[in-house]
This record gives sequence, structure tokens and C-alpha cells, in this order.
Amino acid sequence: MALTPVEIRHMSPPRTPFGYRRAPTDALLEEIVTSFEDVWRERADLSDKVEQLEADLVRYRELESLLRTTLVSAEQASGQMKEQARREADLILSEAHAEARAVQRRALAENERLLSESRRLRVQLTAALSALDEPQPAETVPAAENDADDDTADGHLGWYGFDPDAVPDADAA
Repeated sequence: MALTPVEIRHMSPPRTPFGYRRAPTDALLEEIVTSFEDVWRERADLSDKVEQLEADLVRYRELESLLRTTLVSAEQASGQMKEQARREADLILSEAHAEARAVQRRALAENERLLSESRRLRVQLTAALSALDEPQPAETVPAAENDADDDTADGHLGWYGFDPDAVPDADAA
């Protein structure tokens, strides 16, 4: 049984005419010593536990600090990665726009070239057709002889009634 300080203060060992009785006083002192040893051990155990808890607290505070630092670093790295990804996306987008403009310019230039070539060929074709439609002034052959020439050419005349071999080649021009 553990004695409290109040109990110890109110204890009075049995008295004899020449002092206290020895056996009950020794028993009371033994109980006080046992109680004090129990308290002393408990105090030492609690002191050890406090030291352990303080060491754990220091370790947890260091761990908390490390976690905070890691979290801040991760947030910064995340922000940097987002910014870098945004810049790369902007760069890719601007390159794609530039490539699209270049393709469009090339297509427009090719279209213009083809239109110009088409106009040139149309002019050549028109000139060739108009040259075929005009009578040739150098040859004034009577109609009978002209029919004879047609017979000698196996009667093969082109679309407009002319010999196709006599028409200049538009590709050669």
C-alpha cells in the first residue's frame, strides 16, 4: 500500500513510557520505505518515459520539418513542370501555326503557278486554233486538186477538217 504525504503527516506511531514501540514503528518505517521506493521507481520510470517522449518529439519535429521541405519542393517542382509544359505547348503551337502558314503560302503559290500555266496554255491553244481556222494564203489550189490531196492522205482529217500532222504541237512550244 502506497502512503500519501498527507497520510504520513497524520501518522503517529504507538508510544510507550520511554518512547515509541519498536515493532510497530519499524513496520511503519518499512511501509514508508517501500512506499518511497515505489514512488522513486515510478518517478524514474516516468522520467525515462519523458526523456523518450522528448526524443520522439524532437524526431517527429525533424520529420515534420523534412516533410514540409519536401512538400514545398514538390510544389515548386510541380509549378516549374507546369510552366515548362505550358511553354513547350506554346512553342509547339506556334511552330504548328508557322508550318500551317508556310503550307498555305506554298499552296497559294502552287495554285497561282498552275493558274498562270493554265492561262498560258489557254492562250497557246486559242492561238493554235485561230491559226487553224485562218485559210493559208500561200497555197491557192483549186478545189478539185484539194479534194485529190485529201484522197492521198487516206481521207483522214482532224477535228476541224485539217490534217492533224500539219497542226503545230502545243507541248513543243
